[in-house]
Amino acid sequence: MTLLNQTAIITGAGKGIGRATAFALAKEGVNLGLLARNHAELEALQQELTSTYSIKVSITTADISTRAEAERAVATLIAELGSLDILINNAGTATFGTLIDMEPEQWEQIIQTNLMGTYYVTRSSLPTMLAQKSGSIINIASTAGERGFATGSAYCASKFAVLGMTEALMQEVRKSNIRVTALTPSTVNTPLAVNAGLPIGDEDRMMQAEDVAELILAALKLPQRVFMKTAGIWTTNPQ
Repeated sequence: MTLLNQTAIITGAGKGIGRATAFALAKEGVNLGLLARNHAELEALQQELTSTYSIKVSITTADISTRAEAERAVATLIAELGSLDILINNAGTATFGTLIDMEPEQWEQIIQTNLMGTYYVTRSSLPTMLAQKSGSIINIASTAGERGFATGSAYCASKFAVLGMTEALMQEVRKSNIRVTALTPSTVNTPLAVNAGLPIGDEDRMMQAEDVAELILAALKLPQRVFMKTAGIWTTNPQ
């Protein structure tokens, strides 16, 4: 299945998995709407992409944990791109600590970004896909959404919820030819993982953002008749 001339919105596009996915899709000839909080990172990425590939790249900044910002950003990108075929819900945040030690505000912010942000962006994108009766939505979840671990109550709760939302939405929109999938990578060598203090280990054996981007491409290229609820990807790096 070719992705040439399709349009995609990627959240958290400035670095890590989002940035790697932008390059992977650009190589396939996909026009891009890039969303993140850091304008300088988006500008640099836009310039790099447009100087290398013959595609349209629109950018906008937003904090997707705020409903109004998420809705504005999606509306802006769809208006500039003219359509929307692919949504990659990648933006997320992580802080770790025991349930009793983590401040409620920290706990709430993780839920607000990882779950509610994904919901806000998806809800804003769906009308376009429903009107054209086609589309692909990929939510970047985590193995933390499949099993909990100590100090991860907020992060695990947010990713468990994303998996539940993905499965429910898949059932709601599949008859409109919209495919909804969640990817559940284990720890990826990204700035988020490093800043959160996760054990990266041997970087030569650690999963890279580009590896996840390849799985995203593979999922998007499946025949439209194929629906995949979740797809896991694990590193060989022992931890």
